Amino acid sequence: MNLYSSDWQRIRQTFQAVWGYSDFRPAQEDIIHCILAKRDALVIMPTGGGKSLCFQLPALMEEGVTLVVSPLVALMENQVKDLQQRQLPAALLHHQLSRPQRQQTLHALEQQKLRLLYLSPETLLSEPVWQRLKRPNMRINSMILDEAHCLVQWGQHFRPAYYRLGIVRQSLLAVNPSTPFGITAFTATADPKTQAQICEILQLKAPKIVLESPYRPNLNLKIQVAWTPFCRRRQLLQLIRSHSQESGLIYVRSRRESEKLSQWLTARHYSTAAYHAGLSSRQRREIENCWLSGEYPFVLCTSAFGMGINKPNVRWVVHFQAPALLSEYLQEVGRGGRDGQPTQALAFVSEPTGLLDPSDHQRHKFWQDQLYKQYLHAQRISAQIPSQGDIKTIKAQFRYGEMALSLLFQAQKLEWLDPFHYQLTKNQSETSLVHANVTQQQKQLEMLKYLRTQSCRWQFLLYAFGFGEQAQRFRCGHCDNCLRNHHYK
Repeated sequence: MNLYSSDWQRIRQTFQAVWGYSDFRPAQEDIIHCILAKRDALVIMPTGGGKSLCFQLPALMEEGVTLVVSPLVALMENQVKDLQQRQLPAALLHHQLSRPQRQQTLHALEQQKLRLLYLSPETLLSEPVWQRLKRPNMRINSMILDEAHCLVQWGQHFRPAYYRLGIVRQSLLAVNPSTPFGITAFTATADPKTQAQICEILQLKAPKIVLESPYRPNLNLKIQVAWTPFCRRRQLLQLIRSHSQESGLIYVRSRRESEKLSQWLTARHYSTAAYHAGLSSRQRREIENCWLSGEYPFVLCTSAFGMGINKPNVRWVVHFQAPALLSEYLQEVGRGGRDGQPTQALAFVSEPTGLLDPSDHQRHKFWQDQLYKQYLHAQRISAQIPSQGDIKTIKAQFRYGEMALSLLFQAQKLEWLDPFHYQLTKNQSETSLVHANVTQQQKQLEMLKYLRTQSCRWQFLLYAFGFGEQAQRFRCGHCDNCLRNHHYK
């Protein structure tokens, strides 16, 4: 689509009429131009940077549907609710919808009445959706991958459908070559290696790369040693009391831990709840609404909470247990301070030896062992599966068969012929899967280095996420290390 001044004037008028803003933020115009021109793109923008508008607005400007692949039901529901309140033709599909709701949305897709359809990778590749997308008259304007870091973080372990997204466009264009479309991947956190993986897995063609610094001058990063489990809880209480009139989030690493900590704080007369992926959609919405309204000053949550939930005045974010990956950490601290006001981001860690509190070491070792078992399982399966086949047969024949295929794809031992049929490649290196496991361990070690660094924490993050030029001689002046180093000068 060639954009003349009259086209852009129409886009700007739609933007102002629907969203009410006077002008675009930096980079938004370039991204919108790129999507309308059907060009592939990878967009790295900090949380709260206005990513959603970049693909929602182009979707309204043309006939046809934009497919938005999103990782979490909560994220989809929040965005679609906002769009529908603006009277825009948007819908979502996920496994928790009733059959009549699903049929209604599928019918709207068939009739090409939708401009935006939100769905997970698994739903996109389900039979009812795929058969409708394959129809020759179906017009797809764009495919958006929201929270694209999930493709790398989750694709090889518990969301293997992510690794089949790269063949979607080729398969759909084989049916309807007259309507090419672009793919745009959005995320707030992707280091250079993750950026390359996203581009490779999605098969992006000469993508436009938009990189915005993750630095948020209002986020004050701090790591605090908790010498014992009792000490960790006591320090958490101190922080909650010091922010008693302010909204916050407490992140933990498991459903079980969120429930335990919620019960402990509730017994101390705090209004709160545990939020995790094991809750029903209704339960999650209730907790979100209680938090947004202020009825719950804070919630105990896993990484399932926060994506797409817009609460500007979150004044503190606590990691009761540090996440395994830097990308998770940056995503989660980014849920605070979206109004630009000073916000505290505190993470608790065990003392380095682990003698007084071995829980952090045990948790780290547990996840490493689980990953290693998955790679060994995939390697065993690779010797038993046929050189060509379909995913449905492999899933029926082998436990965790789909995950094994995903790991083989990551190790370049398998290629997808379409989203449902594979072919083993001639790369028979016995070290490929082991190397993939080592790469994942290196990412986890990067998080440990961050927790232990004595230098500026924002400088560390800038280097880690590929902003080396900005990181040179950078000192934020407000993280715990900068404040400590300044004090001792």
